[in-house]
Amino acid sequence: MSNNLKLTDKDSCTPLCEHVRSAVEEYFAQLDGHSPGELYNLVMQEAEKPLIKTTLSHCGFNQSKAAIVLGISRSTLRKKMALYNLE
Repeated sequence: MSNNLKLTDKDSCTPLCEHVRSAVEEYFAQLDGHSPGELYNLVMQEAEKPLIKTTLSHCGFNQSKAAIVLGISRSTLRKKMALYNLE
């Protein structure tokens, strides 16, 4: 893997992508010399709960519709709801 990856203004990025990029850059800036750990899991945990909660609200708390919108099975949605205490 190359260490020469550079993000430029030409890189296409949606507003959501830009928000994530900014948050991750801020996370790295706040490390103050400490090594990051399990960044992927941290980002996924921070993003998944509000994603599920907001999607459920948008779908009128209809789990079948929310699962379709999220592109996951209803049983996976139920497991994630239990994990995040969203029941």
